[in-house]
Amino acid sequence: MKNSSLSLPEQKNYEYGYKLAYELAGQKLAKLSGIEQQCRQSGARYQVVASQPVIIIEYLNRSYQITLPDRQISLVDSDEDIPLKDKILILHYLTQAKGSPLADEMVSYKQLPEGASYFPTFYKRAIKPLVEHFGQQPHRLMDMAKELGGHKADYGDVAVRLDAFRYVPLTFVLWRGDDGFPPEGSILFDATVSDYLSTEDINVLCERIAWRLVELLKEGGSRSSEA
Repeated sequence: MKNSSLSLPEQKNYEYGYKLAYELAGQKLAKLSGIEQQCRQSGARYQVVASQPVIIIEYLNRSYQITLPDRQISLVDSDEDIPLKDKILILHYLTQAKGSPLADEMVSYKQLPEGASYFPTFYKRAIKPLVEHFGQQPHRLMDMAKELGGHKADYGDVAVRLDAFRYVPLTFVLWRGDDGFPPEGSILFDATVSDYLSTEDINVLCERIAWRLVELLKEGGSRSSEA
């Protein structure tokens, strides 16, 4: 997902920024006074295993565990490495969740706080990859999304809903191009999404998922942990 055109200093700045964001998110988790309540608000599970407090949280159809108090994040069923961006998203979701029930009302990215200003960048990073790789074969989007727990939704020509987190459903929509019009796409959100993630986190989340779907397509549908 890194832009190869970035200079080395810029790359180091990004890496430092992500590491700092991860550390700050971990510190925020450590300072929570009502961790069990926060788990309920996010849909995560708090439990004690062999005297070790553990948080179990679902992210893109896989179970992750956060051990306390060291705040180490790992997959429940695998020893594979977890990308730092995913760790940050998991911690941000867990610590920011307000527990709002889903509104079942869809909103576009432009309706999110500052969404209109950042939409061109969001489109380039999250929507354009889907249009370029699935626009001529939209049915394949459904096939790949199933790997991440996705299921059919009733929008556009092809649409799939993915529950990125318990209270963060995302709907990816594609329209086939015809009569001189190119394929197009969109990503829709439940109206409560900002109660769980910031707009910046939503940018990163959608980009992560978009490229994971593209990687799955290139690999013929096998699960990929990296984007």
